[in-house]
Amino acid sequence: MAETYTMEDLKKRLQATQRKMTPQRQIVLQVILDHPSEHLSAEKIYDILRGTESEIGLATVYRSLEILVSLGILQKIEFGKEFDKRNKGSYSYELNPIDPNQHFHHHLICTECKEISEFEEDMLDHLEEDIFKKTGFKVENHQAKFFGICKKCQEQQKKL
Repeated sequence: MAETYTMEDLKKRLQATQRKMTPQRQIVLQVILDHPSEHLSAEKIYDILRGTESEIGLATVYRSLEILVSLGILQKIEFGKEFDKRNKGSYSYELNPIDPNQHFHHHLICTECKEISEFEEDMLDHLEEDIFKKTGFKVENHQAKFFGICKKCQEQQKKL
């Protein structure tokens, strides 16, 4: 995500929703801030926290994430069963942009190495305008996921 956030920014966003920055929420948000280019699941956040002095449990991580999603501070993205070792489906959590009109955050997902990278250009503006003109439906946000083979994996395949 191109936007840089501070914990103070996130505290203000929570206060704007009439919520407090609890220690648990702060711990979870700090992990996300500390890993800005990673797509972290609740389990991954919990694994990171287990390596610290934090005593936060997995259930608390899940509750904190869901509250932060419901408040619009985090965005919950599903990447599918093939990206989860438990084969249950995998959700990743990312900070939502401060600007609610900024929704050009797309994902490129390699089906070979499972690497997830970001592509930040809104290619769907014209599609949103067309949808509105034809149906009157105003798109407020969207998520685009592109599945394919990354450059690194393509190069490895050429060597075989």
